[in-house]
Amino acid sequence: MATALTDEQKIAVGREMAEAWRALDWRKVADMFTPDGILHSMMVEPIVGREAIYKRASGLGDGLEQITLNIHHMGVIDGVLYMERTDEFVIRGKAGSAPVVGVLEFDGPQIRIWREYYDRAHLLKAMGLVEDFDQKTR
Repeated sequence: MATALTDEQKIAVGREMAEAWRALDWRKVADMFTPDGILHSMMVEPIVGREAIYKRASGLGDGLEQITLNIHHMGVIDGVLYMERTDEFVIRGKAGSAPVVGVLEFDGPQIRIWREYYDRAHLLKAMGLVEDFDQKTR
């Protein structure tokens, strides 16, 4: 049985994840999940499994020059980490941003489920896309 993290440790994992994204370290992003972890942007089908998450994250990284997850508020409620942030990025020379709320559940030191809530149309427009990137990776 995995040892439960303290609230402070969960917040540290949230910051570590934000840093992995800033570093464009897709292997680290995926390895922070349990082997059967779930990454779920709520308006599309969830990505299940560490390797599928790696494939998705590295696929999103195609053309991504930089990304910063600017955390505005982060805290733990009922054992679940909530992270309000604005993601700022440059993709194929185009700068954009999107407000996001991430909700992370843990199994020991790893993320079991990460749910993302954001306006999908706003994100696609900010990325300069006319076709949803989710459709390109399926």
